Amino acid sequence: MDNSIKEKIQALLDQHRTMRIATLRADGWPQVTTVGYANEGLTIYFLCGLDSQKAQNLSRDDRVSLAIDDDPAQVMDITGLSMAARARTLTDPAEIDKAIRLLMSRYPEQKAAGLPMPNPSEVRLIGLTPTVISLLDYSKGFGHTDLVVC
Repeated sequence: MDNSIKEKIQALLDQHRTMRIATLRADGWPQVTTVGYANEGLTIYFLCGLDSQKAQNLSRDDRVSLAIDDDPAQVMDITGLSMAARARTLTDPAEIDKAIRLLMSRYPEQKAAGLPMPNPSEVRLIGLTPTVISLLDYSKGFGHTDLVVC
């Protein structure tokens, strides 16, 4: 992966904290929801309810697509990324702790308000590993994307 593209992808991941993620329902239709996330490098972490539709979808099929972007006033200022990734439920206690710390650091308002992070036994913590990333940058031309295979 070209270093300048990797740096742009990393910057987009680091500057945002919500994404739209699509999982596949049992009937084959995609289901898109917005979730908060934290990342370490290109690995993305999020959580969902143990019995949520998202958790059920991921237990059947680990393929996801996601999008991260802004809503700029000018169309030619659009930047963002979309990603195809593989999801996995975190089981290693050290990685679970790391993911929770990363998520808490991404949402300091929650901690400041005295709201606790959910207990790992009450939620499913998910790690995403990218397979393909499309970096969108309209400043290079309408609809310009750089495609990166991971």
